[in-house]
Amino acid sequence: MTESRTWRTATVVLICGCIVMFVTIGARAGFGLFLEPVSHALGTGRGMFAFAIALQNLVWGTAQPFAGAIADRYGSGRVIVVGGIFYATGLVLMSQASDIYMLNLGAGFFVGLGLAGASLAIVLAAVARVVPAEKRSWALGVGTAAGSLGQFVMVPLSQTFIEAYGWSGALLLIGTCSLVIVPLAAALAGRPAGVADVGPEQSFAEALDEAWRHSGFRYLTLGFFVCGFHVVFIATHLPVYLTDAGLSENLGAGAIGVIGLFNIIGAYSSGVLGGRYSKRYLLTLIYFARTVVIAAFILVPLSNISVLVFSAAIGLLWLSTVPATSALVAQIFGPRYMGTLFGIVFFSHQLGSFFGAWLGGVLYDRTGSYDLIWWVSVALGIIAAALHMPIDERPVARLTAAGEYR
Repeated sequence: MTESRTWRTATVVLICGCIVMFVTIGARAGFGLFLEPVSHALGTGRGMFAFAIALQNLVWGTAQPFAGAIADRYGSGRVIVVGGIFYATGLVLMSQASDIYMLNLGAGFFVGLGLAGASLAIVLAAVARVVPAEKRSWALGVGTAAGSLGQFVMVPLSQTFIEAYGWSGALLLIGTCSLVIVPLAAALAGRPAGVADVGPEQSFAEALDEAWRHSGFRYLTLGFFVCGFHVVFIATHLPVYLTDAGLSENLGAGAIGVIGLFNIIGAYSSGVLGGRYSKRYLLTLIYFARTVVIAAFILVPLSNISVLVFSAAIGLLWLSTVPATSALVAQIFGPRYMGTLFGIVFFSHQLGSFFGAWLGGVLYDRTGSYDLIWWVSVALGIIAAALHMPIDERPVARLTAAGEYR
């Protein structure tokens, strides 16, 4: 280890990773606030903006395994630098969109690539490689909670920017601020101090084969589809769903902010609980609880109080799946190829995100209501809860032989 790299300790990596998550996840969570003003400015239905967000999630998911593989081989720093540049570029292009094609290019393609390089999978993999196995779930919870803190802070801030500078000026300002990601990537470059591979040497192809032959990996992949569907449907369509019902625009922004606030608690708690108890049972409970919360929200009369209660409850469950899911991947297969393997699981999450954002807009344009898509969300939550029950969360034999048990 050279002297120039000894400063990249686990603490430094975790702090810088948290700031990156704060920016990328926080800014992204506010895109639903732009649905109505952008759709009005471009003269399109909601389905067009929803498709751009859906495309963003599809690009993000498709690029994620490749970004993860590059980070696994060459370190996360380079990937985060490129991701940060793409992210800022996408927001700037989005701010200047004069037609649906430019909106898709900025919000869909460039922001999607930026998120693949500078958000959840890459940052959490970098964190997982530097912390001891017994603290891994906790550290992943902290990193995920940082993204939720960004949501709590940046969504109301985005609404303030929109009111002060218009939707275009707000996006331009957010895009400029997001360039802070680039210098932070230095802390996540290379292999930070304390990193050590666990178990016998394994090739990239062997890692993929081992994972795909494991039924638990397939169940995690399918279940994470539902997480993406829920999160992006709600983030994209909840604000306008509320204004359609005659509630204020500020309540929509506040609701997304409350979700972020309570998910700080939920994500951190998930990380702590995942380090102490069965992660598969924790995930089963989270998805079942989401189902109950969503069903209750659409059955009770809509009011300011019901919106805030729903936001707090769903916030506790919002990204609480991420620490448990990512830690389970590392627990079963080890951290060596976590960027790639979690990237594959995350691809399924983003497929769900695509359909959550897109179908929400399409079904609204065709039916004039969000009722059907809410009930689809309930049904998917039940399926996801059932998928996680049979997962075998014991480390594979390769790691067991090497003494890696968590």
